[in-house]
Amino acid sequence: MSVLPPPDEAGEAHSRRVAAHIREEISRTGGWISFARYMELALYAPGLGYYAAGAAKLGPEGDFVTAPEISRLFGRTLARQVAQVLERCGGAVLELGAGSGRLAEDLLQALEALDRLPEAYLILEVSPTLRERQARRLARLPPRLRARVRWLEVLPTGFRGAVIGNEVLDALPVHLVAWRTHGLFERGVAVEGEAFVWCERPLSHPELRRAAEAIPAPADYLSEISLAVPALIKTLGELLEQGILLFLDYGFPAAEYYHPQRATGTLMCHYRHRAHDDPFLWPGLQDITAHVDFTATARAAREAGLEVLGYGSQAHFLLNCGLLELLAAVPAEDAARYLPLAAEAHKLLSPAEMGELFKVLALGRGLSAPLLGFVAGDRSHTLA
Repeated sequence: MSVLPPPDEAGEAHSRRVAAHIREEISRTGGWISFARYMELALYAPGLGYYAAGAAKLGPEGDFVTAPEISRLFGRTLARQVAQVLERCGGAVLELGAGSGRLAEDLLQALEALDRLPEAYLILEVSPTLRERQARRLARLPPRLRARVRWLEVLPTGFRGAVIGNEVLDALPVHLVAWRTHGLFERGVAVEGEAFVWCERPLSHPELRRAAEAIPAPADYLSEISLAVPALIKTLGELLEQGILLFLDYGFPAAEYYHPQRATGTLMCHYRHRAHDDPFLWPGLQDITAHVDFTATARAAREAGLEVLGYGSQAHFLLNCGLLELLAAVPAEDAARYLPLAAEAHKLLSPAEMGELFKVLALGRGLSAPLLGFVAGDRSHTLA
């Protein structure tokens, strides 16, 4: 932890308030809360949590950088898939968690160039500070595009078009389950003095137990199980009348997620562009994430009456959607423009960067033809 830069005085004071809020919750509930509840409070407690308070999150001054921040090639390429969906079913675009607003800006401009503007561009954002940042960025759009943007307080009751979640699922709370020789346990959080400590209890949550019993994990194994992701998919499945849900995130199919060699799970924290594994460090100042179990996500979609329309690596998806064509439109002889774009494309596509770790999952209803992003490299069979 010594390599992590310490927060400033205001940041430390804010983190102490978040920690006190969580300790009060633990005290009220008998001295223990699930890690899912801890993660929910640390990230989303109103006015306090990481996504609900004012700390910078994205970009050089924040804690992490997402694909839209790396390159405009990402949004312009993704727009080709969105345009295909809008051509088939019309409707709107709904972005879940729009970050800095960069992806919304790039998509709207690219969709206009493709003559496939959505009826509306809807944004559901839980972070007040990010919502303000999005509004400032999108206010720079031409009036004809800006007029299509609306922020939502809650999900609509019905929707037709494309729902996009870029690095959304990884930030939903997860339960920690420990498979021990003497049974199944849930790892939660208790308090010793002022400090948070791990504390395991016999697993009693019925839905969580059913999910854990279906996973062939060896003894002395720790991993995450998300109940929030299937719940979100169920909700989105109920409102989707026609169109797709498109999720871009890091994760694995269940067979890889719960591999015997991945015995300590995938939980990761992000602070000042450094990754570490201590979720108790400076609560409220760092992001807490877990990789996505795409098999469980696909299963929840099927149970909600949706089809799995495609699943593959980010690299395959972006290549199928024409990223290299967009890059080639800039003459290589124009080094000042081409070389930075080529470097950005490398980060998006390289297996050593985002190309393989990040996956794309398309779920849908009422779309029969294959999707552009999965014409090659589709791995949907690995989610069975």
